Amino acid sequence: MAHDETELTPEDMQKRVARFADLVPYKDTMNAAHGIAPEAMQLMSSDKVFPVMSPEGWAGRSKIAPIKGAPGLTVTIAECPPGDSSGLHKHTDTVENFFCIEGEIEIVWGSEGENAITLGPLDFVSIPAGVYREFRNNGTEMGRLFVAIQTPPEETKDTVIHAAAAGEEVERRFGRETRDAMAGIGIRFGE
Repeated sequence: MAHDETELTPEDMQKRVARFADLVPYKDTMNAAHGIAPEAMQLMSSDKVFPVMSPEGWAGRSKIAPIKGAPGLTVTIAECPPGDSSGLHKHTDTVENFFCIEGEIEIVWGSEGENAITLGPLDFVSIPAGVYREFRNNGTEMGRLFVAIQTPPEETKDTVIHAAAAGEEVERRFGRETRDAMAGIGIRFGE
């Protein structure tokens, strides 16, 4: 039985390529658009998260990804210099998968970050929806993670709730107006 073959021109293929050198961290666009101090945003995610692919019509923070894919999968690269962390957070409806590209990254989980494992190059872990987690580079070299977020296909964004302590720290260090500005772009703090 013959299978249909899809033709792809070189121009079409170029639309399906993401060059790392051309990627823009999503925090850079969020900070500039909303006047939130980069130091405050640093408490909410790793140093740089580069959106690579997001579903067509995606409204979440990775909407600037250069490649538009099928529903249900968002791909980013998280770059974490030594000492960097994502902050304790949970994804309410999505599975977050971490593949360590380079460095040693500690994956912390639990409502107070009471559990931990370390990933080395080529190690992988999958964190279910609803579990508080954080990734941190406790090493001395740059760490990079390939992050694949599996979203229910009908969703157009990924709901993330940061630990309550992070919201209190933002307010203490940067003021209530910064916390309110973060709420304005969908950053939520939980229990």
